[in-house]
Parts: sequence; C-alpha cells; structure tokens
Amino acid sequence: MTQNKTVHFEDQDALKYTCGQRDEHLRLIERAIDVSISARDSTLTIMGSQTDVELAESVLRKLYDLGRRGFAITAPDVARSIDILKADGKVNLNTVFMDTVFVTSRNKNIGPKGVNQKAYVDAIRANDIVFGVGPAGTGKTFLAVAMALHALQEKAVKRLILTRPAVEAGERLGYLPGDLQEKVNPYLRPLYDAMSDMTDNERVEQMMARGVVEVAPLAFMRGRTLNDAFIILDEAQNATAEQMKMFLTRVGFGSKVVITGDVTQIDLPRHQRSGLVNAIDILDGIPGIAFHYFSDVDVVRHPVVKRIIQAYDRAEESAHSGE
Repeated sequence: MTQNKTVHFEDQDALKYTCGQRDEHLRLIERAIDVSISARDSTLTIMGSQTDVELAESVLRKLYDLGRRGFAITAPDVARSIDILKADGKVNLNTVFMDTVFVTSRNKNIGPKGVNQKAYVDAIRANDIVFGVGPAGTGKTFLAVAMALHALQEKAVKRLILTRPAVEAGERLGYLPGDLQEKVNPYLRPLYDAMSDMTDNERVEQMMARGVVEVAPLAFMRGRTLNDAFIILDEAQNATAEQMKMFLTRVGFGSKVVITGDVTQIDLPRHQRSGLVNAIDILDGIPGIAFHYFSDVDVVRHPVVKRIIQAYDRAEESAHSGE
C-alpha cells in the first residue's frame, strides 16, 4: 500500500547539504529505496510503501542532522548511509561520519565511512596490536596509515614504519634488477600512495630522509626492536608463519601495530602456511590484541568493486560445493 509522508526541515543550509546539487542526493535515495521524493521550499514529500518511506525518512533526517553540524555530505556518503541504516536503523550517523582521524594537507577530513570502519578505528585506539582482515577496498590500510600519521602529528610516537612482504612467494630481492630501492619500490608502492593521498610528496620525502617515516620490506625487520613507533604490516597474508612471529616479537615499548591482510589472496607456495592465518588461530583472545574482520559489505571503493568481490565469492562457493 502506497503512502505519502511530508517532512519539514527548518535549516535551509542543512537541507541543501541533504538534497545535494540539483537534488542529486534525493534521486540517489529514490533509486536505492524505491520511493519518490518531491521538494518544495523547506518540505520534502516521500511516497512509497510504508517500510520504504520510513527508511527514506530516517536517511533524510539523519543526513540533515549531519548537515546541521557542518558535515559536507557527498553522494558516496548518502549511499553508505542508506546501506548502514538498511542494516540497522538505530545507528547514529554522527558517531560514524563525524569521527575525524586525520586532516590531510589539502584540508580534507579522513575518517570512517561505515559502522565497521568506525569499530576498526576504535579498536586501533584501544589496543596495542590490531589485525584488520578482509577484502580489498574496505579501508584497512588507508585508515591505518591515517591513524599512524595522526599519532605522529600528535607526538604519540616518534616514527612511522610501513612494511609488507616484498614478493609474493618469498623475499628473493637479489633476483630483481636495480639497487635496493628500485627492487622494493613496486611492492611498497601502495603504502607510498596511501601516504601521498594524505600529505604532500615533499613532506613524505622529508620525513623519510629524517628517518621519521620508514618504508621497508618485511625481511628488514629481523633483529630489530621497534620502540615508540606506529608500525603497519600490509599484505600480511603473504608473510610466512615464521616471518609473522619474527615481526610480532620486534614490537617494543610505546609502539602500536596494525596488521592488514586478506586471507583469500594468499600467494605463498602451497607448502607454506600464511602467517596471518596462523596468527588468527593462535593469538585470538590475548589481551591487547584485537582482530577486526571486514567483508564485501564494507567495500568503500567504486560500487562495481563490491559487485566484483561478491561475484568471485559466489564462484568460489560454487566451485567448493561441486567438489
């Protein structure tokens, strides 16, 4: 049964943020929730089924509240808000979107884009070691780098160390052409990219020259004790069990560690067990260590990325069921 609901908003500026340019946000809500929304002055009229109208009204009111707080709402924010409130209508969007982790050199706020990302950020704040496990595009590494830069900015740590297994099936750098930097750069490029998105390249180079930021392959962590540092191990699924133990035992006083990886993307030889999988099995429940899991629902890249991940997951499930 179709119903109409009229909603009045007093703050014109907040309403403009809510509706978007040329009402693009309203059109997005219409497509995602199967309602019709008409705007006149400070009033929005929603038409659709009772359930859809209630959801659309909740989305609009919560986006409006964000707008009143000065949050510049974008189309991706609207799409994520719809997904969040479809899953749980009681979520306070302010606690998610108003959590600023780091402000970039271009004055852009970086923070969680969903409930699970918010929980991940809070886990990093509360624990010494956090494992972020899940598919590409869920913000695991990006948010970890933002948290690390914030800690550096606030002088909570003295340096930032970014590391990952240098090659997929071991760390045989000698077989690669060029000097050491040229050998490892292709494998560490994603970490450079994450930092470059948040601060200008010149500042990154200055911090690296001073040793405040270090980007190195995992093999180079052996034999060191890392005090007063924010350390990120990326692509951890391609570390062996021995490398993972070596890395974890490097952690010193005043340090925080974030380990990210995707257990569905292991490139190690079949006879070698992933250090990430091994750590999940034996470290769960230890005080000071948290495991945080993401799924395709948490993908915040282009919407097609989420659909690609879902398609591959279905294909893998189908292949396993046919074995």
